[in-house]
Amino acid sequence: MPTRRTSTILCVAALTILAWAYLVHLERQMSAAVADEQMMAAMGMAMNTPWTGVDVLLTFGMWAVMMVGMMAPSATPVLLLAAKAPARQGQSGGRALPWMFGVGYFLIWFGFSAVAALVQWALHQRAMLSPAMAASSPRLAAGILIGAGIYQFTPFKDACLTHCRSPLDFLMGHWRSGRTGAFRMGAHHGAYCLGCCWTLMAVLFAVGVMNLAWVAALTIFVLIEKTERLAPASFWVSRIAGALLIVGGLIKIIWNA
Repeated sequence: MPTRRTSTILCVAALTILAWAYLVHLERQMSAAVADEQMMAAMGMAMNTPWTGVDVLLTFGMWAVMMVGMMAPSATPVLLLAAKAPARQGQSGGRALPWMFGVGYFLIWFGFSAVAALVQWALHQRAMLSPAMAASSPRLAAGILIGAGIYQFTPFKDACLTHCRSPLDFLMGHWRSGRTGAFRMGAHHGAYCLGCCWTLMAVLFAVGVMNLAWVAALTIFVLIEKTERLAPASFWVSRIAGALLIVGGLIKIIWNA
């Protein structure tokens, strides 16, 4: 019989692997579709049709799966602590608590996914996205990069990162019993993580929503930034990343001036 810790790790690993497998499959499909569209454009038959409701829902699904793949690894420490706490307190039905915590946590990110899908739809409707789903306007892309870079230096970012980086302190300060309590704790923690990382996710609009190299890089960066053991070093990693984003945005403006 696997322990709660083992079960939680296996579930997180399975979700992460499945999410990334889907993203790789989707990226290949989209690459083929972009090639077809470019071929049709060369023949004078470019297609830039308005989205339907189904397109918006599929885009939401893409973002939701991407958020699971990107955020599940960095959420593992708090999920493990949430799984361990009921056993120490002798609560019954403790196996369901990390699940409810995870549901609350990812519900916040699914809300972000809905907003991101609507933003992508609006950009598509205004022909402001390239076939690779990156901002077609250099100034828009630069603005996203500079804005994300500046956010890395804000007190709000630091406050949210502190909560995300210290899962034990978070659980001790926000503990609620029962399944409903676990759900509320997960949503609360998810809100802090959203406050910490939402601008990093927005960077994908500048570099390409399905640019998996950038998705992987941001996933690793978020994991490093939120790892408690790396706190002294990750503070400077966060600042350096912010500076690089700002410089990248400025270069993009100058290059396209």
